[in-house]
Amino acid sequence: MSAPPSAPDSALRHERHDPIAWRDGIRTGFPTLFGIAAWGMVVGVAMVKSGLTVWQASAMTLVAFAGSAQLASLPLIAAGAPVWVIFATALVVNLRFVIFSALLGPHFAHLPLRQRFLYGYISGDISTALFLQRYPTQAWEPGKFSFMRGLMIPNWCAWQTGSLIGVFLGSAVPSEWQLGFAGTLAILCVTVPLVINSAALCGVLVAGAAAVLANGLPYKLGLLVAVLAGMASAMAVEDTLNRRKVRHG
Repeated sequence: MSAPPSAPDSALRHERHDPIAWRDGIRTGFPTLFGIAAWGMVVGVAMVKSGLTVWQASAMTLVAFAGSAQLASLPLIAAGAPVWVIFATALVVNLRFVIFSALLGPHFAHLPLRQRFLYGYISGDISTALFLQRYPTQAWEPGKFSFMRGLMIPNWCAWQTGSLIGVFLGSAVPSEWQLGFAGTLAILCVTVPLVINSAALCGVLVAGAAAVLANGLPYKLGLLVAVLAGMASAMAVEDTLNRRKVRHG
């Protein structure tokens, strides 16, 4: 594959070291790093609780770098499924990366093959989406490569850090907790980033308190009570805040 026709050779050499674009990429992807690390921690715990040793789980997260594929393969590994079945499952789950590669390929066709393999390995869903949002067209622009590196390298580091913490944390968690503990962490990972204002925080606190108080209800109805109480309180707080804004506007 040849370089984009509008990209001068000299510009292609210098864009790889654009510190402004690099910092811009880091700033763009920074808000997502906490969620990525938290999700990695959940997968790390799940791997150990599925029966993998610390070293096996660590090697899997470093080599595979694909949370959804890792989770999909864990039940198969635990059940002793054939290796080809495990690989086929992971391949199907990760077919979306074929589309990502097709979208990113024209932007970086001028890079050496080894670099394309490397950055293909560390690419992720969020970093790819953020890059394509910033650069929707394939036309050459200075700083593209540095911006992409600023997105993908911190993303990879956040995932691996969270996943390895989960691996070693999972080995210290009592075995009777099993994957229920990982499920609790997953819920926290989803909930925390959504607490973006006082109304959401109020809803979370009220729902948590209601869940504890109504824990004794039959048929798990306490969860329904908690959801309804959290939603009602969040809506009430948001409505009150909006009225204050209108009154003082």
